Amino acid sequence: MPTEPLSRARIVAAAIDLIEREGADAVSMRRIAAELGVGAMSLYNHVPNKDALLSGVAEAVLSEIEFTDDPDADWTDRVRAQARAFRQIAHGYPRCTMLVVSRQLRSNAGLLPVERALATLRSAGFDGVDAVRVLRMFIAFIVGSLLREVGVTPAFAPARHPMVSPEDVDPALFPEVSALAPLLGSCDHEVDFEFGVELLIQAIAALQQRKEGTR
Repeated sequence: MPTEPLSRARIVAAAIDLIEREGADAVSMRRIAAELGVGAMSLYNHVPNKDALLSGVAEAVLSEIEFTDDPDADWTDRVRAQARAFRQIAHGYPRCTMLVVSRQLRSNAGLLPVERALATLRSAGFDGVDAVRVLRMFIAFIVGSLLREVGVTPAFAPARHPMVSPEDVDPALFPEVSALAPLLGSCDHEVDFEFGVELLIQAIAALQQRKEGTR
């Protein structure tokens, strides 16, 4: 069977596979070349450098997010759907998630989620300033949730890495931590994510109502 021609898509796919197996630190142009069975210099005909390759990985992962949008739905339902769609990357590509949330992408794949979110907020009646602020707040929440979910942040870490054990805590010094240690040591990511999304939506809705009341 003939070997598939070398292409940018093939190089990016090899990088994604390597990252999911060993993490982003394993990526180098030489290592990707070895994975593909080609000379390292041949990669540069398709990808100028490692930084461009990592951006290509982030773009490829983002492009697989399935955004479904109903323009007739309430803006709160549209925001929920967009947040859930973005969270998909933590499920399909847990290790590549770090690249997606850490790189500023100006490509179509990187701008599409931003465009959809802003369009939803603007159609709900938010002015440009508030729409951008709400978007940034949601991004901060989603990024923080994804980082915790893929296990890269130590605070309140996933259940496989319990934060505290009751026997390790002095209840006299830390009565609340001691009492709630079992809860701090466990985490249902989906439940926590939905809880956070609902809190944000309620806060945003309250902001909208307050501004409408001052008009």
